[in-house]
Amino acid sequence: MKISTNKLSHLQPEQLNAWATEAINRSKSGQIPAYIPLLAQADRQVFAVQIRAIDGQILSWGSTAQTFPLMSVVKPFVLLYLLCTLGEKAVFDCVGCDPSEMPFNSLTQLEIDQGKPRNPMLNSGAIALASLLPGKNAVERCQNLQTWLNQQVNSQLFVDELMLDSVNAMPNQNNWDLALEMVQSGYLQNSAIALETYNRLCCLSGTVDDLAKLGMVLVNGGEAIAEHCRTVKALMATCGLYEASARLALRVGIPAKSGVSGAMLSVIPGEGAIVSYSPPLNKEGNSVGGLFLLEQISKALRLSVFD
Repeated sequence: MKISTNKLSHLQPEQLNAWATEAINRSKSGQIPAYIPLLAQADRQVFAVQIRAIDGQILSWGSTAQTFPLMSVVKPFVLLYLLCTLGEKAVFDCVGCDPSEMPFNSLTQLEIDQGKPRNPMLNSGAIALASLLPGKNAVERCQNLQTWLNQQVNSQLFVDELMLDSVNAMPNQNNWDLALEMVQSGYLQNSAIALETYNRLCCLSGTVDDLAKLGMVLVNGGEAIAEHCRTVKALMATCGLYEASARLALRVGIPAKSGVSGAMLSVIPGEGAIVSYSPPLNKEGNSVGGLFLLEQISKALRLSVFD
């Protein structure tokens, strides 16, 4: 029998159970964001994780049937789609590729950068990229991305219309300010359609299984998109956890992207993908339980890309 050399395949269910149980306990220190009413109703105790190894092995734990909005975890896939369809120049004419030391929704950072979003993982960057998606309106633009992603790996992403209604019920003034700043600087033409598209993209929803399948596109995307996948993974490593990115690169060393729903996607080149869902967040907006679990797995299996 061939013995797998894939590190992720060596993770035992008993180990995962112990870490996930402790992650739920650690998540008690986190907060549920209140600015989206329906998101504020999330169950603090729910926890789901799926680990997919490049050799095909899958290990899951917890509430794996639970669906959740991707929120900012959609940003790497918006970036990948646009790199594949428009190319690098069109994308990086619109957004930068440098880390930010300020929060994900910082208007100050955008003003310092004279209206050009510092990177695609910030709200400003994702709003700007939403304006590049093909389609005559927000529904069509989101549908184009949704269809493309689902076709890649047979995932079942869908727009959670109730979550979208909740997002729209309390308009995010901060995001409007970001959009207006980008209009003034010339990096955005139509702020209304860009914001509507962005909100809809953030409400693309699925399970840990759906997100893990998509993560594997970044891990072992074919030769045609390999360079674009490398770009996305690099930006996840340097910018995906906002102002905590550098600190987590040191402690964990795995490209990751978080969302305010509590979703977290981590991709390990040559190894596989780790997806978790745990709603309570720390002060930077990252899942407390998800970060704890990721750090334990990374250290135990020596998964850091810097090892």
